Amino acid sequence: MVESASRRTRLTPERERELFTSVIELVREQGYEAVTMDAIAARTRASKATLYRQWESKPTLIATALRHLAGPSEDVDTGSLAEDLRSLVGHLLHHATEDTALLNGLAHAVSKDADLWRALYDLHIRPGLELVDTVLRRAVERGELAPDNPARPFVPQLILGAFGTRRLLENRDADGDYMDSYLKGVVFPVLGID
Repeated sequence: MVESASRRTRLTPERERELFTSVIELVREQGYEAVTMDAIAARTRASKATLYRQWESKPTLIATALRHLAGPSEDVDTGSLAEDLRSLVGHLLHHATEDTALLNGLAHAVSKDADLWRALYDLHIRPGLELVDTVLRRAVERGELAPDNPARPFVPQLILGAFGTRRLLENRDADGDYMDSYLKGVVFPVLGID
C-alpha cells in the first residue's frame, strides 16, 4: 500500500533528500532486482526497521525516492493546447535524459514485480495521467479540442511511446528537436490542432 509514502517523516528535508539520492544511486549501480533493503539501510546509514516503518516496502521506498527527486508535477496552463503539450514534453525530456537507463531498468522490473508497478503507478503514472487529462479538459473548455476526439484517451501513450520507440528503432534518445517534430507530425494532427 502506497499510503505510507505520504506519512510525515521525522527526517529533516536535507536528510530525506540525502537518503532518497542514495537509494536511487544504489538502484542505478545494481539494478532494481539486486537492491535489497539491507543494502539500502547500509548505504543510507538508516536502520532497516526505520525504512520499513516509514515506507513499508522496497517498491514504495524506491518509487517515493524517484517521485521526490523528480520534483512536483507542475500544473501547465499556457492558454494553448499545443504549448501545454510542449511544456509537458519539456518536463519529461528533462527527467528522461537524466534517468533513461534507470527508467528502462525499472520498466523491465515492473513486469516481474506487481508491487513496484503499483507504487510507481500511484506516485508517478497516475499524477502524470491526471495532469494530461487536466490539460486536455481545459483545451475542450476553450474549444480547441473536440470532446469526442478519438485520440484524446491515447495522448499519454502517443507521447511516452515516442521516448521508448526512438531508442528501440534508431538507438538514439528522444531529444527536444525530435519531440517537437513528433508533436507537430503525429500528436497535433490527430488532435486537430496546429
